[in-house]
Amino acid sequence: MPQALATVLVPWISNTLIAIGLPSLAFGAAVGTIALGASYLLLAGAAFLVSQAFAPQKPEAPKPEDGKFNLKQSVPPLVYVLGRVKKAGDYAFLEETQGVAFHVTVQAAHHIKGYVQHFLHDEAVTVSSGIVTSPSHFEDNVAIETRLGDNASTAYPNIIAYFPAIWGPDHRGDGLATTFLRVESVPAEDLQRVYPSGMPQLQAIIDGHDRLIDPRTGLAGYSTNLAIFRYWHLTHPVGGKLTRDDLYTPDWAHAADVCDQTVVNRSGGTEKRYHGGLWFRANNDPVQIGRLMDQAAELVLYERPDGKVGVHAGTFVAPDVRLTADDLISVNFDPNKRRSTNVLAVRGRYTDPAKGYNTADAAIYGVPYPSDDERTKTVENQAVQSHNHMARLQAIAYIRANAPRVKIVAHYEPARDVPYRRFVTVHYPPKMTEAVVEITGRPVLSLRALTYEFEGIVIPGELLYAFNSATQEGVPGSNIVPVERQEVPLPLGFDVTIQTEDVGGGASAAYARATFTGQSSTFQYELQWVPTAGGTTQSVMGAAGATTVRTGYLADGVQYKFRSRTWSVGASSAWTDYQVLTTTADPVAPGAVTGVAATGGTGQIAFSWTAPNSANYVGSRLYTNTTNTMTGATLRATEFGAPSSADGRTVTGLAADTYYGFVVAINGSGVEATPVPTGAVTVS
Repeated sequence: MPQALATVLVPWISNTLIAIGLPSLAFGAAVGTIALGASYLLLAGAAFLVSQAFAPQKPEAPKPEDGKFNLKQSVPPLVYVLGRVKKAGDYAFLEETQGVAFHVTVQAAHHIKGYVQHFLHDEAVTVSSGIVTSPSHFEDNVAIETRLGDNASTAYPNIIAYFPAIWGPDHRGDGLATTFLRVESVPAEDLQRVYPSGMPQLQAIIDGHDRLIDPRTGLAGYSTNLAIFRYWHLTHPVGGKLTRDDLYTPDWAHAADVCDQTVVNRSGGTEKRYHGGLWFRANNDPVQIGRLMDQAAELVLYERPDGKVGVHAGTFVAPDVRLTADDLISVNFDPNKRRSTNVLAVRGRYTDPAKGYNTADAAIYGVPYPSDDERTKTVENQAVQSHNHMARLQAIAYIRANAPRVKIVAHYEPARDVPYRRFVTVHYPPKMTEAVVEITGRPVLSLRALTYEFEGIVIPGELLYAFNSATQEGVPGSNIVPVERQEVPLPLGFDVTIQTEDVGGGASAAYARATFTGQSSTFQYELQWVPTAGGTTQSVMGAAGATTVRTGYLADGVQYKFRSRTWSVGASSAWTDYQVLTTTADPVAPGAVTGVAATGGTGQIAFSWTAPNSANYVGSRLYTNTTNTMTGATLRATEFGAPSSADGRTVTGLAADTYYGFVVAINGSGVEATPVPTGAVTVS
């Protein structure tokens, strides 16, 4: 391959040399060698570029927004949750049977303290006895169960019951914090109302790892202390892979104490100095995850003379190393006044619990626009969960970005402790008079010259961490208030009446008419009815914007129950309460019967009467009572007949007593005329 490429390059090289005025005899023998060397260089460069293009890159630490629902996934790396976060889970099981979907997702690869709040499509839900009871539109169709990640957990019984062939008691998920979600299907007409955003997507606010070792006590528990996070990370296989014996415990205990210090925020409330929360995957770059924690808690790790890993806490410590002019070999002082190296303001981005644990912008520290140019830097850290916390980090970043830079070479003996310090004092007048230098790079020891070389910035001493929240924190941007999901409203002014209309031949039929108070020209009202005694349920949909809806013809004299709901853009409201009415096709009572008589006998009464001359008369009802009143009377029989005809009926099966009879004419709808009494009748 190199020889072939050299053959191609020879003519080009020869022409180039001739073009610059060299005779061909002067370089003829060397052209081949030059071409071969150039071909090797080109191939080596191409190989390097290809290797860089295809080299595997470690994934970056996840942002808060990365904790999203993912239905299609490969087998994901395990997740670790420190502190309180909001996230979805990775699927371990997803199946459907008998109209029910079953989900199992893994939130963390370890035991957690607990689930604080569940969300379905970013709607906070209330779970009672495993059933989602609020928001009400889910109508008890969704169930949620959880496992915290016990070493010996228990399998979800619902999945075992529905999928015994593929899931059994041994599918426990030991050591995994998981969530079980059961979603029942609903009729197509109810889908938009019950599941307005489709299949529910589960997220949760989680209090994470609850077995973090506190270096101050050696006890395990839950914490939001960032120094404790870092202590755990250094000793875990996904982090530093060290042992606790590799860490210098007094330093880490002090760092945890500093993180627990109380500070005042701009609202006058108090909070811990360096607390937060984050989650990451096992394949995330451990160096990057460690830097997130270090930045959030202002930690600086270093190696002690005994080989253990110590830590400088995020607070100012008065220097105990002082270097004077006699101790220094050279000092390179840069006042850092160049526009390209300093900044006018510092922006901040952090995780805001008030905004659903999403990334939010902090108030800008400094004045970014005093002129036409903007010189800013940004501090972004997803482990920070407080605006005050981020504002303090911005103030520190502003001081450091504008601080003078120094590069110092010092004699070994006076500088021997420099590698183990964060701050040193340098007295090198006139540029540096008792100046406090924060070491920013790892000091380099020269064994040949017996010197230490280090870089740093000149800081204002303890003022580096001084922060007045009332004047320096600034006002964060307003939280975006999410638009609350509006349920389709119930029908307003819903009322049902029974109406009749002439259907020809002197006959009439009954129907129900529902009226509503108009709410929107796009709303449609559905009216549903069914006989109270049971039967077929029917419904009818009104036109958009219509405020009346009617049924078809109803059976005469039957009791029905009616209800209604509103429809809008494919979604419906809940049903109203039932209204119960009895249909009456003919509301006009016939005339009363005449010539009423009753004769008692053994266990019976013989009734006789003359039907009224009413066209709508269809028969008479016969009642008896032991008192001379219709109140409480017993219907004994109904005798049908023609208008104006003489009629009669014998009622049997009566006990011996004195009775009072009543004959009542009725029409086809059962509407009664005035009762006509028979007087007292004795039954033996």
